[in-house]
Amino acid sequence: MTDISKLSGTSWDVVVVGGGNAALCAAIEAAEAGARVVILEGAPEPYRGGNSRHTRNFRCMHRGPLSVLTDAYEEDEYYDDLLRVTKGETDENLARMTIRTSEECLPWMEAHGVRFQPSLSGTLSLSRTNAFFLGGGKALVNAYYNTAEDLGVTVAYEAQVKHVTINEGRFEGLDAEIAGQPCRIEGKAVVLASGGFQADIDWLARAWGPAAKNFLIRGTPYNRGVVLKDMLDQGAESVGDPTQCHAVAIDGRSPKYDGGIVTRLDCVPFSIVVNRDGERFYDEGEDVWPKRYAIWGRLVAAQPDQVAYVIIDSKSIDLFMPSVYPPEQADTIEGLGQRLGISGNKLRETVDAFNAACRPGMFHPTELDGMATEGIEPAKTNWARPIDTAPYYGYSLRPGVTFTYLGLKVDETARVTGPQGRYENVWAAGEIMAGSILGQGYLAGFGMTIGTVFGRIAGKEAAANVA
Repeated sequence: MTDISKLSGTSWDVVVVGGGNAALCAAIEAAEAGARVVILEGAPEPYRGGNSRHTRNFRCMHRGPLSVLTDAYEEDEYYDDLLRVTKGETDENLARMTIRTSEECLPWMEAHGVRFQPSLSGTLSLSRTNAFFLGGGKALVNAYYNTAEDLGVTVAYEAQVKHVTINEGRFEGLDAEIAGQPCRIEGKAVVLASGGFQADIDWLARAWGPAAKNFLIRGTPYNRGVVLKDMLDQGAESVGDPTQCHAVAIDGRSPKYDGGIVTRLDCVPFSIVVNRDGERFYDEGEDVWPKRYAIWGRLVAAQPDQVAYVIIDSKSIDLFMPSVYPPEQADTIEGLGQRLGISGNKLRETVDAFNAACRPGMFHPTELDGMATEGIEPAKTNWARPIDTAPYYGYSLRPGVTFTYLGLKVDETARVTGPQGRYENVWAAGEIMAGSILGQGYLAGFGMTIGTVFGRIAGKEAAANVA
């Protein structure tokens, strides 16, 4: 049980709002600089860590082999990858700074308890660009909490921040509920790292329209944007579009909240994807999956009832990471359609048209192979093989939102911009400011990169300001 009298009766140097990767990096850096730090984590202890619990890797620039990373992945290539997924909707200065700084972050992460492992089967295409956490994001979160507590950082769980007090451009304190009890916490500086608003379905619906009611939230249910809204209401400058988010296509049978990364399906490149009416609507083979998987959440969101269906055959069932729920299976395409709840006859018509458009070629499942359809719209530009080998398999898809991109505008020092310029002692890190760099789209592992880079910067800057 958190001692509320201790929280409210202590003069904190740095108050960190949030309990995920960015918050923890900030708290560790501030504590190492000698600051007295408190973390206010909105979730109960077993669910601490925000969306970081569900992560598995960190995208990292490097000039040669580094830890578990192979070869090199340098700044310009990394930035080009980001430009492709964001379609140019990024702040180049902040993006390049984040990319460059990521190289020094990996050794720092290892020095603070994070362990990495080589890429496993199904993720080999990322062995050069992404370092995978041994034990996943939960292990990373636990390592950072252990480090923070060793440094004397105080952690309060079930700490729901209601209002951040800003007076004439300065943070003075905040009002919170700790395990349901009101608490006033004062400090000399604050780091806001409490994520986006994706778990507030009503807010999503205001941005997206009624379709958002059918979205699944694969991230934490505790990121409801309370602190973000409070800051925006006080005149903090915003960045990003409320309709833009990291949204992927996940298994339609997933829970409404907190299903995590295991609900994702990696089979789209080896499939055709149809909507409720049995019609294809996008190129399933546009690019390798780590660069294009995040577009499919928005694509499915635009379909009737915000649902789609993946259709594959026995030639492809072992080419992707196994799904957490088994696929629907049938010996005929018509039977598969019936099992999925769509017209079997229409699905047969769509599959036949696709199969007739496939052309011979050399199939390479881990790289762009140029095996494309001909004379059909939309085309499939890679991995286009006929779906003709029973049994046939299918999954339903729904949009799975990880985090939203509307956030607080920051500069290179992670300081938040207010109505009269930069606040004197307010910083932000992680998903609450990621829209500065991710205007749209997503690049695998880049959310953790943003959180780590800006969390470390915010912690250092806050502690220096106090000193």
